[in-house]
Amino acid sequence: MTTASITLAETGPGDDELVRAAKVDRAAFAEIYRRYHLPVYRFLRALGATDDQAADITASTFERALRGLGGYRGGPGGLAAWLCRIARNTHLNERKRDRRLRPLDASADQPAATREASSGAELRAMVAGLPADTRDAIVLRYAAGLTAREIAVVLGKRPEAVQKLIERGLASLKEAYRDDQ
Repeated sequence: MTTASITLAETGPGDDELVRAAKVDRAAFAEIYRRYHLPVYRFLRALGATDDQAADITASTFERALRGLGGYRGGPGGLAAWLCRIARNTHLNERKRDRRLRPLDASADQPAATREASSGAELRAMVAGLPADTRDAIVLRYAAGLTAREIAVVLGKRPEAVQKLIERGLASLKEAYRDDQ
């Protein structure tokens, strides 16, 4: 469980309570949006969407989640994993429909004028070069803040397999960074 999810559980209703409330009163969905829109947005940005595209896909994700609230069954990944799965599928559908979405390595909106911005672009390019499942696992972990168990739900894998993907991906990134120096 992440620190954020511990804090959320301590300061407000849990995911299941939020969903039950939103099923009865659609206005209660606002709390779900407030709690999860930033992790979903960050996840989409890390997948390569521009600011505007990530904002649009985040909105579509929450629209779909609101319409599909009756299909939410809880489970080991919780609401964050369910929303990231919707976001991932929405993003993939958008990419299929609109081939003009930029790839991950071209997603920076600002020119790499400083060393810090340049190294950020290099890191995005290295992450983009990872196999799709590994890239998605790392992005879900570090951009969306999901746990291995939550990521497992999004990717349809076992938590142990997700943890291995993350470990191998980080090792590959470390190796690529070392080779780049």
